[in-house]
Amino acid sequence: MDLAAIIHRSNCEFDYALDNERVVITIKTGKDAEKVSLIHGDPFIHELKRLPEWCGEKSEMQIYMELDRYYLWRIVLKPKYKRIQYCFEVSSGDETYIVFESKIVRPEEAGETSKQYFKFPWLNPSDVIAPPEWVKDTIWYQIMPDRFSLSSDFKNDGRFKKWADMTSPHWSDLYGGSLKGITERLPYLKKLGIGGIYMTPIFRSPSNHKYDTIDYTCIDPDFGTEDDMKELVRCAHEHGIRIMVDAVFNHSGYDFFAWKDVREKKKDSPYYDWFFINKDEMSDWDFKRENFSTEDARFYSFSFWSGMPKLNTNNPQVRKYFTDLSCYWAREWDIDGIRFDVGDEISHTFLRELHSSLKAVKPDIFLLGEIWNDSLGWVTSREYDSVMNYPFCGCVNDFFGNEKLDTVQLMYMFNYCRSIYPEQVTRVLFNFLDTHDTQRAVDRCKNENVLLQKLTFLLTMPGTPCIYYATEIAMHGKETMYNRQCMPWDDISGGKYDGIISEVTSLTGIRNTFRELSEEGIDYIINENYPRLLGYIRAGRICVHLNAGDIPADVEAKGSIIYSNLYDEGVLQPDGIVISDLGSI
Repeated sequence: MDLAAIIHRSNCEFDYALDNERVVITIKTGKDAEKVSLIHGDPFIHELKRLPEWCGEKSEMQIYMELDRYYLWRIVLKPKYKRIQYCFEVSSGDETYIVFESKIVRPEEAGETSKQYFKFPWLNPSDVIAPPEWVKDTIWYQIMPDRFSLSSDFKNDGRFKKWADMTSPHWSDLYGGSLKGITERLPYLKKLGIGGIYMTPIFRSPSNHKYDTIDYTCIDPDFGTEDDMKELVRCAHEHGIRIMVDAVFNHSGYDFFAWKDVREKKKDSPYYDWFFINKDEMSDWDFKRENFSTEDARFYSFSFWSGMPKLNTNNPQVRKYFTDLSCYWAREWDIDGIRFDVGDEISHTFLRELHSSLKAVKPDIFLLGEIWNDSLGWVTSREYDSVMNYPFCGCVNDFFGNEKLDTVQLMYMFNYCRSIYPEQVTRVLFNFLDTHDTQRAVDRCKNENVLLQKLTFLLTMPGTPCIYYATEIAMHGKETMYNRQCMPWDDISGGKYDGIISEVTSLTGIRNTFRELSEEGIDYIINENYPRLLGYIRAGRICVHLNAGDIPADVEAKGSIIYSNLYDEGVLQPDGIVISDLGSI
């Protein structure tokens, strides 16, 4: 048996409270393991029963998930006394080993060694990871306000480019989209099946993307006023739509009041320690925006952009400033979520304080971190409720973009994405196909039918799905700037995109109708005759088949068909989809 493949740690994704009564315990083994049992019990049971040493009961574990080289075995326990002590028994053929925290030994050696058991010390309700319940049932829609919609009373004062004119796009180009424009399009979003809007930054900034904020207390006049924001939230809630804003607390813009003061007074500025400045003596030139790169580390910035100086979120004054602001947005605007830009560079101290303060103002507010990698530490330490699931986007793009990969390999990739986090976090991971930071989804597809396949996968898997604005009309855009084009409302109103919008609306309708899709539970259907026929059953109810191969596949759609594309009389064509409801059987 490959003992090096046996992995378990307490108090992480392998050992956590699922809710106030249940504990999940998972162990990773190589695929040579044939049976795994958990030996478990209360850590003080031997004292209660006056036994010479601790011994627990044995419960067989089940394979929960299969990865490329590993099995994940899992058991869910309901400890009577809220605590568990445990070890594992792992068998393969005639080999059996006992897995303790500090060593792996044969059973006959267990009596001759000190026993350092694993332990789940106590199930404290306040320590249970509990993302807002509403999030898992929400379909999000990401909007860049400047590019989404003009308001009906829009008047161009000469500062705005003609709508949809993407000639030589620049970061400073403005088109006039606004909060009022979004409010007026809420009926469209409601009909599309959207339950939440995530807006990129809306605060005062010289750019169109607003990630270089210069005044966090003021909504950018190009987008509207604070009253416009309150009205958007109010109207969205009337439509059953939540609102999430984007907070840029990792760095500020060049003309943020504190950075302006530092540029003027240098070390004499009371805000000097609000930033990371490394050079003892700084000239005016050192601070100039034109001195673009911070490669010399005279001060730290976002990437190497001198116009975005990095905020010192270790500083108590900085933490208080942004905590007070965030609580104001939650209290006065009644927003439902905050997405934190560059969420892995902000101090953990700040995030824990902010989490506690915001949850006191609005217990069900959703806190989302922009982190591109494994982010377990941020969710288990009560900093974020969830993170942007870039690994999900990567595995979808890899599978549909590489015809050498088969369904089993996609299963391994997606199971890895699910294995990183506790189950309740997996249900609210922020899944997407594209964003303002990536090329548009359709540009990674050979045709729109493949885009529909990807959207099907997005909308039928665990996690809270997000659709980037205009993906529902298959808008193109391979590069930054070009992936941020204006929404073509005249063409939409004229019916040009009715076909694909109808298809996407049907898919969002399935997600919104069958709440089982927001829960855990995936059974893959592997068909050796069609290695790129992706089949799976979700939560024992919804059966999905996607033909990513290049030949027609025989597919018997059991139950009632609730959606299909390129499917007829039991044959699923390449790039086709068929979804059926097994609950009707």
